[in-house]
Amino acid sequence: MKAARGSTGKFFDISGHCFIVAEVSANHGRNFNRAVAMVKKAKECGADAVKFQAYTPDTLTIDADNRYFRIRHPEWGGQTLYQLYQKAYTPWAWLKKLKKAADDTGITFFATAFDRTAVDVLEELDVPFHKIASFELVDLPLIQYAAGTKKPLVLSTGMASIGEIKEAVQTAKKAGAAEIILLRCVSSYPARPEEMNLRTIPDMRSRFKVPVGISDHTPGTGVSVAAVALGATVVEKHFTLSRKLRTPDSFFSMEPQEFKKLVSDIRVAEKALGDIRYGLTRDEKKSRVFRRSLFAVKDIKKGETFTEENVRSIRPAYGLEPKYINAVLGSKAARSIRRGTPLDRDVLAAKKA
Repeated sequence: MKAARGSTGKFFDISGHCFIVAEVSANHGRNFNRAVAMVKKAKECGADAVKFQAYTPDTLTIDADNRYFRIRHPEWGGQTLYQLYQKAYTPWAWLKKLKKAADDTGITFFATAFDRTAVDVLEELDVPFHKIASFELVDLPLIQYAAGTKKPLVLSTGMASIGEIKEAVQTAKKAGAAEIILLRCVSSYPARPEEMNLRTIPDMRSRFKVPVGISDHTPGTGVSVAAVALGATVVEKHFTLSRKLRTPDSFFSMEPQEFKKLVSDIRVAEKALGDIRYGLTRDEKKSRVFRRSLFAVKDIKKGETFTEENVRSIRPAYGLEPKYINAVLGSKAARSIRRGTPLDRDVLAAKKA
């Protein structure tokens, strides 16, 4: 897949088209055939890209069972970080095959890189851009390494302060990232809509001078659609074939029919956003006739004075515009006018004294 998509040659310069990502994460359940099926189903649902995660338990943490490594979470608790990542990781031997499956399906493949070795593996696959997760945003050496590929770099910003985001963006720019895209994110699973604070999206765009999207862990489509209305250029949502297939991330992931609705709702929102424009649309021209205008509402004889009793502003719009009512009242009819006839300038014989 070519990296350039927009008119400027930048991958994410897609005017009026939000880049929608189906995040597989751990939802393959360590089943390769299911992972391939998810690639194909994401394409069927209208996603632009399918995302996996490039790590192993040993690249993320160590196998330790003291209080520092025990997880306290309603879904993931009762195990260590190492045990969770053993269940969740995508075997690196799959990545080349999954990339081919995505290419054959016609959907963009990429993966989140969690360390330098992951960047190297993904570079061998020639992914079009790299992604850094929210939890790794403070790993500036990793950002520097990924940006050093000179490809676009997507940075999730969950938990991050303005200062931390600024450091990450500056590091990526200095290292030569072709583009930088920030994703507004709340790193809780699931996230609550009231915690999303989507007005941060235009502020981030203005503050850091880069495109901004959203990594959305909330239920439903509403938050993502609202984010697009606020200018999000990328939407990333977790995707599963079914929440009945229990995996570490399935409980907050979208099923195919939900993801298809997400894509549809976003595309409608994009159409509705349009451009800054006033005046008639093409379809409104047909409706213009139903505006008000000045009509004779009683039979009026030639020479008779126009009054509020025989002239009114009513629908439809075949007569003089309502703003001329004061000029008409007190004038005399130049000819006889039947009830229901629109008034025009030719019916005015003389102005009122």
